[in-house]
Amino acid sequence: MDSEQEPVRVVIVDDDQLVRMVLRLVIDGEPDLTVVAEAADGDAAITVVDEQRPDVVLMDVRMPGRDGLSATREILTRSAPPRVLVLTTFDSDDLVLGALEAGALGFVFKDTQPSGILDAVRTVAGGSPALSPVATARVIAAATGPGSSHARSSSREAARQKLSVLTERERETARAIADGLGNPEIARRLRISVATVKAHTGNLFSKLAAENRVQIALLVHNAEE
Repeated sequence: MDSEQEPVRVVIVDDDQLVRMVLRLVIDGEPDLTVVAEAADGDAAITVVDEQRPDVVLMDVRMPGRDGLSATREILTRSAPPRVLVLTTFDSDDLVLGALEAGALGFVFKDTQPSGILDAVRTVAGGSPALSPVATARVIAAATGPGSSHARSSSREAARQKLSVLTERERETARAIADGLGNPEIARRLRISVATVKAHTGNLFSKLAAENRVQIALLVHNAEE
């Protein structure tokens, strides 16, 4: 980031005070990032976002009172909303999925190394998704497996109609994303360059009005049900 630019303004939302303290120390230690507020639940998160107008919200999903999913949906209805990066544990797939479907740009596990959290904050601040292919695959599997609420309520025809605008290569790329592959793996599967994969993925985001790879993957799974 250009040193003349203002630092990325971050709000941390987590009901655990120790987690908030550690995240603040990590984020405020970077010259291009700054924590402007903290919140311990969803209602407080909405209040501080309206007051501070941050660039990024690092949002826990499981909190007493209003959870992170509900808060994310509310925050993203605002005019020029911040980017939302979901903060989660390995046992909260359903809530993470809901946040991503609502428009969150990515998620980071609570046990991620500090450098990984910082990278994710910077990535979503720049408007790009921050989703690990492995973690994405896990969330998709939880969402589309037998008995999942999403699988029961999905609309196959609506998904197929959305995907109908794609070229054959874009469809193949979307299928690979749904399989949880990262860009290098997609490039090997389709025998194309990583740069071409990135171009196809960019087209998918645009044509499907998707905010992240999970939304693309869900469309593919829904169309095949």
